[in-house]
Amino acid sequence: MMTGIYRIGVFFTFYTLIMAMKTEDDKLKNISKMYREIGPYIGLGMQLAVTVTIMVFLGIWLDNYFNLSPVLTIVFAFLGVFTGLYNFIKSVLKSGK
Repeated sequence: MMTGIYRIGVFFTFYTLIMAMKTEDDKLKNISKMYREIGPYIGLGMQLAVTVTIMVFLGIWLDNYFNLSPVLTIVFAFLGVFTGLYNFIKSVLKSGK
């Protein structure tokens, strides 16, 4: 037979385990909520970098094709920066609504 002290010990052990599991569930819910909130912003930096990189390589290729050494690389680099920033700002404003 179980004594009263043993029963209380078992009860508090199970109670502690249940509360620890609830705390872990709350932490997981908070982490998933945080990722849902920042999800739209995660890819924006990569999108900006890829846009600029593609435009620079396009400028280099066109410079070599038309034999205009740095002119088109510079033009397409600035065009890539402006296009990337435009898409970045547009996405941020759209997701902020």
